This record gives sequence, C-alpha cells and structure tokens, in this order.
Amino acid sequence: MRMGRLPVNLLVSVALMAASASAAGPAPVASTQAGTGDSGLRRAEMSAQRPPRPHLVIRPHRFRPGPTARRFCRTWLAQEYRLSGPVIVPQMRCWWEQ
Repeated sequence: MRMGRLPVNLLVSVALMAASASAAGPAPVASTQAGTGDSGLRRAEMSAQRPPRPHLVIRPHRFRPGPTARRFCRTWLAQEYRLSGPVIVPQMRCWWEQ
C-alpha cells in the first residue's frame, strides 16, 4: 500500500459511518449534559446479549449408560460435628437410571 492512497474498504466504511451519524441527527442536549442519558438502556441491551449457559455433560467412570439414561440426584442437609460445633452441610447422592 502506498502512503498517498487509502484502501477502498476504509473509504466505504468511513462514508457509511458518516451517513449513519447524519441520519441519526444530533444528540439531545439534556442527556449529554446530565450524564445519565440512555446509558441504562445500553446496559439493558448488553445484558440481553449474554451468551447461553454452557451445556454440562456428565460421563460416569465405571460404566457407560445407554443414550436414554438419565442421572437422578437426591439432596439433603445433614448435621456434622466440627471443632467449632455442629454445622449443617449439604449432601448429595446421584445415580443413573435407564
């Protein structure tokens, strides 16, 4: 690339940005002076664009369940005795069923 010339894609992108800025019009004066404006709206838009939660795949070590197998878990609270005194801790037991 020579120093005196700009690439065509750069010129097109600058022209599109200028056209979109002029079509939107000037920003309201109250929002720029107050500092609040639509920043809350932008935050809401960004929170709506969070990626979906990752899918967790659990594979047992000892055997391979069939494709229709499901994992069931039972949870409860149990009292354990520690040096500081009795403590309630969560417990869980899981198993596979076809």
